[in-house]
Amino acid sequence: MKEEPKKKKKKTQDSSDYWRQLGRLENLNKNSEVKVGVIFSYHSLIIGLFADKIDYFKLLFSENTIIFICFILWTMATVISVYFCFKCFVPIILKSKYEPNVFFFEDVVHRFGSIDDYVKKVLSVTEDNEKLFIQLAEQLHVKSSIVSFKFRNVKRAIFFFMWSIMFIIVTGVVMLIS
Repeated sequence: MKEEPKKKKKKTQDSSDYWRQLGRLENLNKNSEVKVGVIFSYHSLIIGLFADKIDYFKLLFSENTIIFICFILWTMATVISVYFCFKCFVPIILKSKYEPNVFFFEDVVHRFGSIDDYVKKVLSVTEDNEKLFIQLAEQLHVKSSIVSFKFRNVKRAIFFFMWSIMFIIVTGVVMLIS
């Protein structure tokens, strides 16, 4: 007797899974901005302290070449770190091949015409589960790309922040030795 293959049951999808994931991505987005905000604050504090003692450092630069080189390296690391901090804050709108999405703010404002047209489209999408899940999945893809971009920049900002701190420490050690 030949057994008939079992038919796979199609899992019914639940939009709450998509909404949870979108919420999680939004939290990751906020976390990336908080991290670069903290890095930026430390840079601001250190630059402020340096600017306050600029006359003292001018004298040190003229007397010790190593301290001047450390200052140049610190400046470069700080500028690069701040650059990556700003890149994290800049909104990124991906040009994509997606259909207009009822959940994407840029599309809501620019691709649906009047508010009545937008409402009709939202109702059309939410009445059809397949359309709804496609729109949510596309939004997940866009948000994931944005979060990934931001975290790459956070990582780079932290990397150069650590180098800037290292150059401050080396400068302090050189000052103690000389």
